[in-house]
Amino acid sequence: MTHTTQETVETEAGPARITWHTANKARLVLAVSHGAGGGIEARDLKALARVLPGHGVTVALVEQPWRVAGKKVAPAPKTLDTGWRGLWPALTRPGPPVIAGGRSAGARVACRTAAELGAHAVLALSFPLHPPGRPEKSRAEELLGAGVPTLVVQGGNDPFGRPEEFPDGPYQLVEVAYGDHGFAVPKRAPIGQDEAVTVITDAVVKWTGSLG
Repeated sequence: MTHTTQETVETEAGPARITWHTANKARLVLAVSHGAGGGIEARDLKALARVLPGHGVTVALVEQPWRVAGKKVAPAPKTLDTGWRGLWPALTRPGPPVIAGGRSAGARVACRTAAELGAHAVLALSFPLHPPGRPEKSRAEELLGAGVPTLVVQGGNDPFGRPEEFPDGPYQLVEVAYGDHGFAVPKRAPIGQDEAVTVITDAVVKWTGSLG
């Protein structure tokens, strides 16, 4: 059983919002934010909020201030980091260790701030290794510099970085075969959309179980 609550948190970047999917006897909190072009209704975030509380992990879906304000375009990375830092005290308040997570731009924020905020681990969904078609503009150092146990979940056809493009480093990577940047799989793919989402939730359940 989970119960869902919402709270608004004031940050220096403006009011942010947390939607809590609280586990009974939670041993971890997974705080996960959205990308630069979407919100917490993304298929992977909704699936994690549905599945993980049953495995002792409270899921906090984080909406950055720009989304709460109804803007269409994300601000500069520095402003995203400010919003995330401002939320951190609310995320740690329940008590269990907090995994910093996010999809796309949110994954970059989690990696950049993990060590400084004392995150227990990082979950990077669709980490944007480079802008589409610009592999020379790598953001690998953000991922490699997280400094805590890190799981990357990446679509096999993600134009922002396919799994084989990722450098070796101190992180685990799980591939969602045929998935794009939003983990959508084409109709002709041998796996269906539900199966693709299950790959994500199964991987995160297993990984959070290994974190202790």
